Amino acid sequence: MTTVPVPYRVTAVSAETADCVSLEVAPVGRALPEFSPGRFAMVYAFGVGEVPISVSATGDGRRLVHTVRAIGAVTGALCRLRAGDAIGLRGPYGTGWDLDAAAGLDVLVVAGGIGLAPLRPVVRHLLDRPGHYGRLHVLIGARTPEDLLYGEELEHWRRASAEVEVTVDRPVPGWRGSVGVVTTLLDRVDWRPDRTAVLICGPEVMIRHTARVLLTRGLPARRIQVSLERNMRCGTGHCGHCQLGPLLLCRDGPVVGYDRARPLLAVREL
Repeated sequence: MTTVPVPYRVTAVSAETADCVSLEVAPVGRALPEFSPGRFAMVYAFGVGEVPISVSATGDGRRLVHTVRAIGAVTGALCRLRAGDAIGLRGPYGTGWDLDAAAGLDVLVVAGGIGLAPLRPVVRHLLDRPGHYGRLHVLIGARTPEDLLYGEELEHWRRASAEVEVTVDRPVPGWRGSVGVVTTLLDRVDWRPDRTAVLICGPEVMIRHTARVLLTRGLPARRIQVSLERNMRCGTGHCGHCQLGPLLLCRDGPVVGYDRARPLLAVREL
């Protein structure tokens, strides 16, 4: 891990939605250490600033993919990059998904919007290790069908034995899938609280609501992991901007066990 940005070059840009792109990047010289699923990098747009972004895919031990949604000056600049452009990366930072804790269990992945990006490496990891885990269920919520990430890859996951269910808040003409919040999909998959581990990433209100439903159905809080977001600026736990109670999420998160996060999320972010 380094606190000084390492130069990377954009090797490919894929438009995911109207306001999201995936940037594949490769190191100009030395590469950063390996990123495990759930950890993030501080991504620097030269002359604009840097933001924390989870890795959404890795390749050949050196290439990384970041899926970015344009919601501000820095992310907007990143979304305008083209192949050949340079960026800076530092990391890896934070905690990743504890996939060892899910060994032998069925895994329920619940994603809302851009929250699917940090969970994408998890799904790939689980599908690459048949027999090490139980059944894989992937529940995805999006604002509209046009906001759904990785559409073609979802079909690959289905063919590879994952049960994938999608719901949207606002359908469009021709949409034949589910409409409603992501928790409505829990009734569409066969999962049992005594043999299931759950990983959740998305808007905080969605995380709280999903965890609440799971707890009422008998799932222990210790078998729920959530990825939380606050205003991260340094990535090293020094500036304090990402504090959540006793946690500094760039250091103690973003992935946190829900038994630890539950009382902290009872206090709404201002």
